[in-house]
Amino acid sequence: MRYFVQFSYVGTNYHGWQKQPNAVTIQSVMENAFSKLLGEAVVLVGAGRTDTGVHARQLFAHFDFHGIDDVSNLVYRLNAFLPDDIAVQGIMAVPDDAHARFHAIERTYEYWVVQEKNPFLSNSAYYVKYPLGLAHMNEAAAVLTEYTDFECFSKSNTDVKTFRCDVRSALWKWENDRLVFTITADRFLRNMVRAVVGTLIEVGKGNMEPADIRKVITSKNRSEAGPSVPAKGLYLTRVTYPDEILK
Repeated sequence: MRYFVQFSYVGTNYHGWQKQPNAVTIQSVMENAFSKLLGEAVVLVGAGRTDTGVHARQLFAHFDFHGIDDVSNLVYRLNAFLPDDIAVQGIMAVPDDAHARFHAIERTYEYWVVQEKNPFLSNSAYYVKYPLGLAHMNEAAAVLTEYTDFECFSKSNTDVKTFRCDVRSALWKWENDRLVFTITADRFLRNMVRAVVGTLIEVGKGNMEPADIRKVITSKNRSEAGPSVPAKGLYLTRVTYPDEILK
């Protein structure tokens, strides 16, 4: 049978999601926990891969197993076994062909910025001391929904087959003591959100005009965009699937 597992984590102590030699990753820690508790090797296929230091408030992975008698008990045991910075919210039986990555239809990220030094957010938000023009940043962010080729925001020398992404919304707003950028798309390129945020912050500082975003995007040149912001402020917050897979 195929199962989806929903989980979350603070990525500070990990080298991202994807398993790799000589590094502690979310995937390796979770596969170890599943394998020990289920008594056989379990391979998790994630909905996406977050980079080193990036967090996830909602992520899914799928795995195959011949049958789980008590899902609630397994979730309880996993959370007792896993470190404090990784939590499992649920395990759900899904159709045998359901794929955590390929069947995801939408993903949402947040990026947190603070404008005053805050020791409680020092590991989870990016401190920008310069005044930021929120209206101009949102004017520039809206431009993202008009384009589909985002090579300019992609990590250099990446092996992706296409730079096309359908950005459905992008907005900055204040939420209590932090400035939060929320962006939703069908897919994202490696480093894309951090590069987008870095570019929009340049607009907010007045180093770029909102209209300059069009020139950056059409250039398809990473060097034309702003710097990538630190990973610690980035959160994967939602992954959406068709109702026939996951309600």
